[in-house]
Amino acid sequence: MRATTHADFNLYRRLLRQARPYWLHIGLIFVLDLLGTPLALLIPLPLKVAVDSVIGSKPIPALLGSFISLRSKFSLLLFAVLLLVGLALIRQLQELASSLMHTYTGEKLVLAFRAQLFRHVQRLSLSYHDSQGAADSIYRIQWDTPSIQHIAIDGLMPFIAAGVTLAAMIYVTARIDWTLAVVALAVSPALFLLTRMYRRPLRRRYSKLKEIETSSLSVIQEVLSAVRVVKAFGKEDHEHQRFVRHSSEGTKARIRLALFQAGFDLFVGLTTATGTALVLFVGIRHVQTGVITLGELLMVMAYLAQLYAPLRTISNKAADIQASLASADRAFKLLDEQPDVAERPSAQSVSQARGAVAFHRVNFSYDKQHPVLRDISFEIEPGARVGIAGPTGAGKTTLVSLLMRFYDPVAGQITLDEIDIRDYKLADLRNQFSLVLQDPVLFSTTIAENIAYARPEASEEDIITAAKAANAHEFISNLPDGYQTQVGDRGMRLSGGERQRISLARAFLKDAPLLILDEPTSSVDVKTEAGIMEAMQRLMNGRTTFMIAHRLSTLENCDVRLELDKGQLVSASVVQIVREMANHAHAY
Repeated sequence: MRATTHADFNLYRRLLRQARPYWLHIGLIFVLDLLGTPLALLIPLPLKVAVDSVIGSKPIPALLGSFISLRSKFSLLLFAVLLLVGLALIRQLQELASSLMHTYTGEKLVLAFRAQLFRHVQRLSLSYHDSQGAADSIYRIQWDTPSIQHIAIDGLMPFIAAGVTLAAMIYVTARIDWTLAVVALAVSPALFLLTRMYRRPLRRRYSKLKEIETSSLSVIQEVLSAVRVVKAFGKEDHEHQRFVRHSSEGTKARIRLALFQAGFDLFVGLTTATGTALVLFVGIRHVQTGVITLGELLMVMAYLAQLYAPLRTISNKAADIQASLASADRAFKLLDEQPDVAERPSAQSVSQARGAVAFHRVNFSYDKQHPVLRDISFEIEPGARVGIAGPTGAGKTTLVSLLMRFYDPVAGQITLDEIDIRDYKLADLRNQFSLVLQDPVLFSTTIAENIAYARPEASEEDIITAAKAANAHEFISNLPDGYQTQVGDRGMRLSGGERQRISLARAFLKDAPLLILDEPTSSVDVKTEAGIMEAMQRLMNGRTTFMIAHRLSTLENCDVRLELDKGQLVSASVVQIVREMANHAHAY
């Protein structure tokens, strides 16, 4: 229990630190919420005036007597009515201002936290995304981040305001009849124990629910990302059943959670009802014995409703906040994930690399049991064209991924211009590469913006020049909206060849000294391939190029050919290089 309490304390501390830029806003919310306390204390006052001074013959309270001097009962009744309306109006304005500040500050807090998490997730290593999947990160960014609003504003502020209101109500009730105040507070220990009993089980249930909801979201994400495959195999009903199965687990978990929460609310309601009954019993006895007047009893009962409201708020918030704490814990765990590929503190900048690349006895594996690359060594001169061939699973894509530091080798060294690539700043290193993939990645925006993704500040003339170099200008110009044509989700409004030429135009526009072509023509027909190959020949000029291809004809114009099989270099010419590199390494 002590370890759990310490963990909760650290969680609260991190949340409050996260909310620090908005302390002034939160302070204003606190002040507005506190204004509700004196208003709540004044609201029963018109009722007392009406009962004791209008219906009865008691003098008006001394506090009011110092401000007004009304004699007739009609005037007092009119005053009580106007006071009731006036207090109600002020209370509504206070609640409106408080609500607006709650919403504004809460939304700003969530946006900042969500943006921070999104920025961090983009910097996590590919190995993290490969193992966790997109749905988990999406859920945490979109649905777990609002916990900061629920705790710092919707939870903490009402909690504190309820505490202040409770203290004020106890004080005023005690001034009228201290015995009734003691009786009313007698239920507090029971509420405290109930909260303690329910808090931990609620947290566990909320955490489990969020895991189930993430699983349901993963089904949606997978199916919509591969909807063509689903339709091709006629698996709509199968996927529907899979989604319903996962979602049904969430439904059952929410029902169990609702029942558990209802049990807590039931006990809280019974406890406060018991307190109200005791106060009513003792209060009527005091009226009968003349200790207090009927108007004072009615005032105490009105205060009692407002006294138990903050008590219920404190109890319910302590329970409800467990859901937010479960979400906050998940969000911070994602924020605490460290990328496998980290930038060294002493990393140096590079603006324009020459393009000399060398692998020195490089080994890599995604896990210890399954090595992917073993003892890879070769040297590439600046401007050379390197063809990488080999069967599926040989490690071709992994090799170029290591070059861009999507992963780091488990052993060995990779150098760019004779400097270990781990000694470069990550952004600078990756800026030295243009990348054209087998399945070109386009974003749901215009063709012009997709080309300019490599260089957002590029002019329209630069974009058109790049498109011409990629043999893309002609088909773009024939589109109804030209360069402003929306490409659709992942570019699906365009053909595979058109998407690939836009990807090439992006590479032309970036104009990086190194180029990686990962099977860029494997998914197009022969005629389209000829046009793409022509554009790629221009793109490769003067650049160190790594081209991955299954078709050996695609690699005919390469200066060096690396052939991989089962994670090793097997090409005879490269084997000789390996031997020379190995001898050099041993001599060193």
